Amino acid sequence: MTILVTGGAGFIGSHIVDAYLNEGNNVIVIDDLSSGVRENVNPKAEFHKLDIRSPEIEEIFERHAIDVVNHHAAQMDVRRSVSDPKFDASVNVLGGLNIFEAARKFDVKKIIFSSTGGAIYGEQDYFPADEEHPVRPLSPYGITKLVTEKYLSYYKQVHGIDHVILRYANVYGPRQNPHGEAGVVAIFARKMLHGESPVINGDGKQTRDYTFVGDVVRGNLLALKSSGSNIFNIGTGIETDVNQLFQILRGWLNPGCAENHGPAMQGEQRRSVITYKKIQRELGWSPIVELSEGLRLTADSFKKKFA
Repeated sequence: MTILVTGGAGFIGSHIVDAYLNEGNNVIVIDDLSSGVRENVNPKAEFHKLDIRSPEIEEIFERHAIDVVNHHAAQMDVRRSVSDPKFDASVNVLGGLNIFEAARKFDVKKIIFSSTGGAIYGEQDYFPADEEHPVRPLSPYGITKLVTEKYLSYYKQVHGIDHVILRYANVYGPRQNPHGEAGVVAIFARKMLHGESPVINGDGKQTRDYTFVGDVVRGNLLALKSSGSNIFNIGTGIETDVNQLFQILRGWLNPGCAENHGPAMQGEQRRSVITYKKIQRELGWSPIVELSEGLRLTADSFKKKFA
């Protein structure tokens, strides 16, 4: 099978590329390296440095008989989406459409799309949120993910392209980018390893559903083999607050690190957690890496990287 992975030099995408190659597939990677890292790309994959909005994308589809597109490339910084919603929409909506149109033109059978289980539901009515929970994103980033989901529904109904939408919780693990605003685990780990004390926003009791990247990869492998079109949450169903996260990481990386709190982040979602029962029932997926073990693996990878 020939699979095109957009964003395949990124944190999550590069792990998925590795897994697809290990299953014996032919993998093509598109990434503009704006946040991805060239060294993340498996040497067995064919790599193209390209923006997903580029007209050159079509040439790649024309040269290869692509069976599946795994679409991970995105503007993923929520704060940047707030400060520059036009750029966010340009990458996430128009870039996605550029990929989908090429897929339509060259008869791709399936698109796997990385959506968001944190930003798409907004402030939740119940916990954990399932796929039937109302979607009311609070950020332009969440809005563009929802819009892209709707476009995929259109391409299914009108052009017959199947899709599997995976709504991720807060993914963490090796290769996560410690720079910028996204990825609290990586940001905290880097600061601790450099002898700095990370700043916890507000009281630190805001919760998220932290899911290990290896579990996310297994979801993408199952999506490859699933039939029809569907939407699945990928999460643990467990809430962890930032204070707990800090304590676990401090134990692994820097036991003497001071706990510092700063001002609360305006508009930050208070609680976010999603249930995986649907994908467990239909595809047999469930998380297997507990938070303490996942954080240990992540901490070890950062120790090696910053040693």
